Amino acid sequence: MITVNGDRFEWKEGLTVQDILDAKNYTFRMISVWINGEAVQNRGDYASTLVPDKGEVEVIHMISGG
Repeated sequence: MITVNGDRFEWKEGLTVQDILDAKNYTFRMISVWINGEAVQNRGDYASTLVPDKGEVEVIHMISGG
């Protein structure tokens, strides 16, 4: 089991950041993802970045303004 933005989420072997984004319907173009307090630096890495069991994932929608 992991948490995503404070909610419980079922963990499975091989779970990636992209799997979570797809399951949660996070489609906003500008997001930032953190796993256990560490940022996933490159959006292109979401499909290959594994999420560990008992991990804490934070997905933040970035909003620009002026």
